Amino acid sequence: MNKKENGTKRIKKPWPTKEAMEQVYEMKLWGAGKSHFYSGEGSHLTELVNPYITVLTSFLTSFQSAIVVCDLGCGDFNVGKELVKHSKKYIAVDIVKDLITYNKEKFKAKNLEFHCLDIATDDLPSGDCVLLRQVLQHLSNAEVNSILSKLYSFKYVILTEHLPLGDFTPNKDIVSGQGIRLKKHSGLNISAPPFNFKIKQEKQLLAVKLNDGEGVIVTTFYKIF
Repeated sequence: MNKKENGTKRIKKPWPTKEAMEQVYEMKLWGAGKSHFYSGEGSHLTELVNPYITVLTSFLTSFQSAIVVCDLGCGDFNVGKELVKHSKKYIAVDIVKDLITYNKEKFKAKNLEFHCLDIATDDLPSGDCVLLRQVLQHLSNAEVNSILSKLYSFKYVILTEHLPLGDFTPNKDIVSGQGIRLKKHSGLNISAPPFNFKIKQEKQLLAVKLNDGEGVIVTTFYKIF
């Protein structure tokens, strides 16, 4: 039941994602980089970043005319900055307002835009291709489902997720901001229940095993229509 304060009904927010992600950067829970904003080793380790940039560059440059890319959950933009030049327009989105303000000041290009949005609740920018790099793994099933419902307006989705090695039970639910499904020996499979995301084509682009044995980072291409 919602409580009332000063006669005003207080509406409980459906998901704690915004506050959780703000705390990640404020408390440097993903580590401390050279700047105040650091999106963790997954966005900076060369053994993870370089292969991703290589396969994404190959994909983006395969089109006769450059396409519009929407990077949902762009983080500190250490990865995205390498892909801007290969797109017609690159729209980078994150939920943390101060991070977006910082990125706007640091990264500039004529075809680059930054937006502060909650991709689970806000309308998404229009474009040809969505990049979701280790974003959905942090979110509850309800949020994931909300985001997936919006992706049918894009032609392509490139999804990167941290998955357990070997067989696992997919899509165990979590509370946003409290780790990822790996702690439950689970990971996202958007084609499986409860999501059942409908696609025309699916292809694994990249799989990088982590040196600590804690799973594998898998990047998958989906053609929607």
